[in-house]
Amino acid sequence: MKNYQILLVEDNEGDIILTLEAFEECNFKTEIQVARNGKEAIHFLFESQTNNQLPDLILLDINLPLLNGHEVLKKIKESEKTKHIPVIMLTTSSSINDINSTFANYANSFISKPSDINDFFQTINSLSTYWFETCKLPNFK
Repeated sequence: MKNYQILLVEDNEGDIILTLEAFEECNFKTEIQVARNGKEAIHFLFESQTNNQLPDLILLDINLPLLNGHEVLKKIKESEKTKHIPVIMLTTSSSINDINSTFANYANSFISKPSDINDFFQTINSLSTYWFETCKLPNFK
């Protein structure tokens, strides 16, 4: 079974821990890198000399310090190096403006984080099943 690489871009420590725990409960092998603000995400994807492998999937929050999720998404989807990577907006927002902006900038999915922990774990399990089992991901590595 493939070890999937995920970039989690999230500034809330509680949400980071919860997301990591939810992925541990899934039946997929994942290696998760965490960027705690938009600039860290951009650095990881475009500038890091130690990063030879791009993620298979990016989970991106909207409300981030330094660069917000919409700005990060736009940079990802404008670059030949990264535009093929599926980006899932995983956020507390359910604003129609955020949803519209997300898809206008070519995100692959928009998921509002459930507030119930069991629902959150189920959401991560469903997300993993879809992206790592049902869907065929590109391999540009």
